[in-house]
This record gives sequence, C-alpha cells and structure tokens, in this order.
Amino acid sequence: MELQITGKNVELTPALRQSIERKLGKLERHLPNITEYKVEISAEKTKSPEQHFVVQVTLDSNGTLLRGVERGQDLLKAVGKVAAVMNRQIEHHKGKLYEKGRGNSLARGEFKEEKTQPARKVVKVKRFAVKPMSVAEATDQMELLGHDFFLFFNADSEELNLLYRRRDGNYGLIEPELR
Repeated sequence: MELQITGKNVELTPALRQSIERKLGKLERHLPNITEYKVEISAEKTKSPEQHFVVQVTLDSNGTLLRGVERGQDLLKAVGKVAAVMNRQIEHHKGKLYEKGRGNSLARGEFKEEKTQPARKVVKVKRFAVKPMSVAEATDQMELLGHDFFLFFNADSEELNLLYRRRDGNYGLIEPELR
C-alpha cells in the first residue's frame, strides 16, 4: 500500500504523519485490497473556525476509487471524521459487491441481512455527435442546455473531456486517462 500525504499551508510533522497513518490504516481491516491512499490536508482562512482544516482522502482499491472530504477546527478531529466517512463508503461499496454476487468472502461474511432494493440498470442510451470545442464553448453549451455536466471533444487536448458544475457554483473538468 502506498500512502501519499500532502499539505497546503500546514506543516506535516512526523507525529502528524504517524497519526494519519494510524487512523487511516484501520480502513485496511475492512477493505484489505487498498493499493493507494492520497491524503491532502489544507488550512484555509475562513470565517467559521469549524471549517479551518480540510482533509481529503482518496483511496484506490483495484481501480475502484473512494473519496471523502471533511472539515474541522482541529486537524486530527477532521482526520478522524474523514476516516469515519471512508469507513461508511467502504461498507457501502462492499454492500454493492455483495448485492451483485461479486463480493469476496470477507464482504459476504459481514452482511447478514439482505437488502431488497431493485437492481439498477441502464434504461436509456443517448447518442450525439461531438464537435471539437474549447472549454469556454463547452461551458456556454452546458449553460444553454441547462445541464449540470457536458461531455465534449476538447479541441486543445484532442480528447474527450467532461465538464461539470461544482456545488460552489464553479466548474470542474475531468480529463480521463487510459490505464
């Protein structure tokens, strides 16, 4: 397992790194095939002291990415909160594996009650022509259509990109990479 810890406006002391490793290392008990952790810690100047530290964790489990973000007044409490979020996401992920019948023996042993949710399936397929355009043009198109996301062929990078609206009202751009 590879653990990457980066900090922005935060001093990453050895004791802090050790605490983070200890708290997040417990997640491996629930999902043993985690190959990589990325932990990004930042301190932001906010009006609310409860929002001062931001801890974002992304973990890779054989190609499945799970991500959690938490904020807090105290850095270690924020790390604890994000560890709890990741634990819930792992349990949810294992539940989905169990429902599909693909779960490993560890996942099957932990879920005793069966969930009665109907299986979700693709009910509609859309096809549309994509023309090369800039990110600015794609933003305009997305706004004109009133969508929260827009798939387009980026004329600058000559690749398919996905533009999406973030909760803060700004935009995000996803540039996929083939593995």
